[in-house]
Amino acid sequence: MSDLQKLEAETLAAIDAAADEAALENVRVAALGKKGSISALLATLGKMSPDERKSEGARINALKDKVGEALSARKTVLKEAALEARLASETLDVTLPTRASGLEAGRIHPISQVMDELTAIFSDMGFSIAEGPDVESDDYNFTKLNFPPGHPAREMHDTFFFNRKANGERKLLRTHTSPVQVRTMLKNPPPIRVICPGRTYRCDSDQTHTPMFHQVEGLVIDRKAHMGHLKWVLEEFCKTFFEVPNVKMRFRPSFFPFTEPSAEVDIQCSRKGGDMRFGEGDDWLEILGCGMVHPNVLRNCGLDPDEFQGFAWGMGIDRIAMLKYGMNDLRAFFEADVRWLQHYGFRPLDLPTLAGGLSS
Repeated sequence: MSDLQKLEAETLAAIDAAADEAALENVRVAALGKKGSISALLATLGKMSPDERKSEGARINALKDKVGEALSARKTVLKEAALEARLASETLDVTLPTRASGLEAGRIHPISQVMDELTAIFSDMGFSIAEGPDVESDDYNFTKLNFPPGHPAREMHDTFFFNRKANGERKLLRTHTSPVQVRTMLKNPPPIRVICPGRTYRCDSDQTHTPMFHQVEGLVIDRKAHMGHLKWVLEEFCKTFFEVPNVKMRFRPSFFPFTEPSAEVDIQCSRKGGDMRFGEGDDWLEILGCGMVHPNVLRNCGLDPDEFQGFAWGMGIDRIAMLKYGMNDLRAFFEADVRWLQHYGFRPLDLPTLAGGLSS
């Protein structure tokens, strides 16, 4: 066997053994590349005599053509094999049902939904939304709100306190959103009309209490604000939120350090058949506390109580959500049970509006 026949056999064998296009390209470069074995033979033709060049040139070019055809044929085979492998790995069973989109499967938590409802209602009454930090100072959470030293709410069994700093100051997790009212009065001059929704924290846990819960408080500061205005705001809120045409409310005298006079508010309801219905019946249910802002709170926030007065109220967002949507255990709100959220949650595009209905 001549050297040319041996080179042909080795090259064709290498072509057949190439497992992919990258390996085949290496064979092509080794044979036909600038420094390839066949290219090297072609370079020797210039040193031959005319007769040798004629005979050897024909043989070398025939080998070159044969190798080129073998490379092309093998490349076609490898491409088809690669396509078959890709089709096998990327198969799609078109008989399977499509997966639900996020808009179909996702749910808005009832707390988020009720916050949106509160925002829609009070924004329509001309209120702004005010927010503040969850970690507060004792001064904003208690002192400026007229809590005297030794008040039970300051004690450890009600409040989550942090360790004292070197200067004796100790931060705490706010026990209500009233510090946001303080921050608002210190920052903005009257007239003030804000609601303050947010998380609050107290050392308590049972069927209707959790260590973290949500509150919304309202504040109005003006020169002529009075209890009649407060009563109207709360009545309009309850009618709109519970989606009833009329509602009866009663104000019972109470005590809060930051309001004077203070009152607890009951709403008319019916408990017949295990259902809670508002705006009808002969029963009453307490839903919030309220009152006129205490003069000491106004002074602590840099306002003259002889010039300005106002009213405030506060209610539990979790509680009114339970009442409106028929939930009997507050702890389920925070257990991250997908089944519960699928049942009580709201579709992402069910945005509450006064025109379209809050819970439609």
